[in-house]
Amino acid sequence: MLNTLESLFNLARERKKSPVDGSYTNKLLSDKSLSKEKVLEEINELIEAVENNSNKIHEAADVFYHLTMYLEANDVKIEDIMQELNRRKK
Repeated sequence: MLNTLESLFNLARERKKSPVDGSYTNKLLSDKSLSKEKVLEEINELIEAVENNSNKIHEAADVFYHLTMYLEANDVKIEDIMQELNRRKK
């Protein structure tokens, strides 16, 4: 399970470092406005899916993907997020 998330973060970093022509991932990484728009859209779709009890897994996966790209596009590192979460443990 965690390997899948790690692969997603690695993909974002690799594509940012070495763009692939025509890649949707690179489009999100290079267009911060589009990336932000997609995160907001996908979160709303997830909320709607949960409320309607339909397509929750698909929409949650979309949120993870788009949020990962948004964070990487804005130089927010997952390692820093994990450290912050660790600090919040009581």
